[in-house]
Amino acid sequence: MFGRDPWGGPLEISNADSATDDDRSRDLDRGALMRQLDETQQSWLLAGPGDQAGKKKKKYVDLGCMVLDRKIFMWTVGTILGVGLFIGFVMMIVKLVPHKRPPPPPPDQYTQALHKALMFFNAQRSGPLPKHNGVSWRGNSCMKDGLSDSTVRKSLVGGFYDAGDAIKFNYPMAWSMTMLSWSVIEYRAKYEAIGELDHVKELIKWGTDYLLKTFNSSADTIDRIVAQVGIGDTSKGGAQPNDHYCWMRPEDIDYPRPVTECHSCSDLASEMAAALAAASIVFKDSKTYSDKLVRGAKALYKFGRLQRGRYSPNGSDQAIFYNSTSYWDEFVWGGAWMYFATGNNTYLSVATAPGMAKHAGAYWLDSPNYGVFTWDDKLPGAQVLLSRLRLFLSPGYPYEEILRTFHNQTDNVMCSYLPMYNSFNFTKGGMIQLNHGRPQPLQYVVNAAFLASLYSDYLDAADTPGWYCGPTFYTTEVLRKFARSQLDYVLGKNPLKMSYVVGFGNKYPKRVHHRGASIPHNGVKYGCKGGFKWRETKKPNPNILTGALVAGPDRHDGFKDVRTNYNYTEPTLAANAGLVAALISLTNVHVKSGIDKNTIFSAVPPMFPTPPPPPSAWKP
Repeated sequence: MFGRDPWGGPLEISNADSATDDDRSRDLDRGALMRQLDETQQSWLLAGPGDQAGKKKKKYVDLGCMVLDRKIFMWTVGTILGVGLFIGFVMMIVKLVPHKRPPPPPPDQYTQALHKALMFFNAQRSGPLPKHNGVSWRGNSCMKDGLSDSTVRKSLVGGFYDAGDAIKFNYPMAWSMTMLSWSVIEYRAKYEAIGELDHVKELIKWGTDYLLKTFNSSADTIDRIVAQVGIGDTSKGGAQPNDHYCWMRPEDIDYPRPVTECHSCSDLASEMAAALAAASIVFKDSKTYSDKLVRGAKALYKFGRLQRGRYSPNGSDQAIFYNSTSYWDEFVWGGAWMYFATGNNTYLSVATAPGMAKHAGAYWLDSPNYGVFTWDDKLPGAQVLLSRLRLFLSPGYPYEEILRTFHNQTDNVMCSYLPMYNSFNFTKGGMIQLNHGRPQPLQYVVNAAFLASLYSDYLDAADTPGWYCGPTFYTTEVLRKFARSQLDYVLGKNPLKMSYVVGFGNKYPKRVHHRGASIPHNGVKYGCKGGFKWRETKKPNPNILTGALVAGPDRHDGFKDVRTNYNYTEPTLAANAGLVAALISLTNVHVKSGIDKNTIFSAVPPMFPTPPPPPSAWKP
């Protein structure tokens, strides 16, 4: 039977095609075996599938992006692992084997002097001394202050003795606490880096705790404050024991110590307000104590503004030793600190009132003492402080006019410190004569060094490279160079190679005018006149009054290390406060340099109202 093949040819169905698939497969296998195979085909037959795969695996490694020879791959991986193990072994040895770290760089001379300058305040403490006071020849003293005065009958124990005597003058003491607080506010990080922050805060609190005792600090309105404890006037003759006539250790004092109060003392009240206000910023982390300081400061400043008058009337003990020439500068100074402590614009309005600036001497440019910052004249310090406000917050109207005036006059004061302007003479050794050749110059020198160094830090923090003196531009480094030159003079870079800070350097005054330091700590009590022999002896003091800044040399760079000549050898609380502030400003420590821009403004509200929040999203 035939059918038609559509591709051509017959289509025949035969029995031959009925063979099974198995039969046809066997026929194909026999045919294949009968054909001659070449060598390659024979090798395929001899090697099974497993052998072929094995040979390829041994020769190559497929990494996906490339194919590598297996030997090269294994060698590379082994090398990397070996190097890694070697490095790990070396690092383990370095960590486990003890090794010496390089010692930190030694502190600079300003830091070394600062440690000592703070110790002077420990030696000047009155009252019950803490165990860690660190001055072995001092002990508890004047434990009945205030209580033994029948007109006061309240405890006035504590505070600091002023100088080589045992009088507690509130006026310079308060200024000293303000200066210490100012230096902490600006340079807290430096104090912390050198390990003195707790120490200086403790000293400030020692002073402010005492100042709080000298008036009714719990009242909003007061009518009197204590001006001083002890008396030193010997001009009336006689031999009545007092703190200047007697040469006694404070621990041995047994004579009456009268208390002087004042009912009209704007200068003293405003300075004490400044001290408490500045300290409240230092202690802002202790809210209870900070608030207590602020409350006391408000009462004091209010009292000073209402009861006008100088604290040192003619003929008084205060006028002999720490006479105040005016209270207008204290109004500006105290008002500035009150504003920073409270943020109340009323205080800023007082501090920036044009009439206040005029009375304080802001326009007395031809005055020979213009720009000399002292415990009596705070205007130069107040101008620097308020220039800070303009540089960083710029409150604008209605304060801008007087703030700009203060800023310009601060620039003028800085110019006056430069030798080329001949505002002040300089000794041949390089000391600026801010007191025009009169005795006890160093207290003024260190204050000027502080203001110059601080103002240079203000300018740097405000991204201002310098300031103008007329048409001439000077960089901030010029101010620092001046400040360093004056402190270097104090610390020994002078014609006598004498350090005027006791205990610093190899050569320093050994016969300091100081009762406690000059009398041996031998358990023997020497009466009022019994200490005279220690005052008159030419031997060095048996006790070192570490850190004391003595009064200083004369206008010819000469110095007499004579105990009885206080114009050369007597230290004071106010002078050391200025020294500490100047030293910390120039101390070179491994922390962020410059000032703390913000802490002083912590109580100041935003200058401009906060913009309202955006409206909520519209909902249909």
